[in-house]
Amino acid sequence: MAATVDKSENRIRQMFGEISSRYDLMNHLLSGGVDYYWRWFTIRRCQIRNQAPILDVCTGTGDLAIAFWKHSQQQIPVIGTDFTHEMLAIARKKTRKNTHSPAGSNKSPITFIEADTQALPFEANQFQLVSVAFGLRNVTRMALGLEEMTRVCQPGGQVAILEFSLPGNPIIRSVYCWYFRNILPRIGQWLARNRQAAYDYLPSSVAEFPYGEALAEHMRSAGLINVKFWPLTLGIATLYIGQKPDIAHRAE
Repeated sequence: MAATVDKSENRIRQMFGEISSRYDLMNHLLSGGVDYYWRWFTIRRCQIRNQAPILDVCTGTGDLAIAFWKHSQQQIPVIGTDFTHEMLAIARKKTRKNTHSPAGSNKSPITFIEADTQALPFEANQFQLVSVAFGLRNVTRMALGLEEMTRVCQPGGQVAILEFSLPGNPIIRSVYCWYFRNILPRIGQWLARNRQAAYDYLPSSVAEFPYGEALAEHMRSAGLINVKFWPLTLGIATLYIGQKPDIAHRAE
């Protein structure tokens, strides 16, 4: 039996802190740039219902948070949370650059907060949309992370998860898994040298993580309804969206 991937908070925080300076480069390079399309697809599948804020958890260097802020035409507050300090430092710097904040300004139009997704520092029912991109599989207790995302979402709002998955076609899946296990870790480790072997962790964490209907069922268990999912790029990533029941639905 394969060993369970070590997803302890300290290990994950240290690993992502070590690769933070090259995280964006590696994402774009190793995905062939298709990660831009995945985020574009995500923000267009999500519903912006009102002026309530949007929360992006495990935000990393803030790409999805920035995309949502731009998509809302800079009209809706966006908050990004992550428990890796080094990632958030890059997110703040990148946000000031991408949103044309005044030169020398330390202010960002997107608020970034250092926080664990398993214990979000917000009251319940605050956000019209709670999202996570390629971060849920790194949460030590995934079920607790999903419950927290659902808790802070407004009734009637959405929880959106963009995550790696495995292709359904057996031939494509075989080729993809070979690349994932043999090529990607070597390239990643060479370019983003770190003691935690982050790009060995990546294929192991993806292989262990539930996807498709299995993850949709976890979302339902967290209290979400109307869960739908869309495999992307031959199934190597999948977008999941669920709705938090509104008051009328709960009363039925």
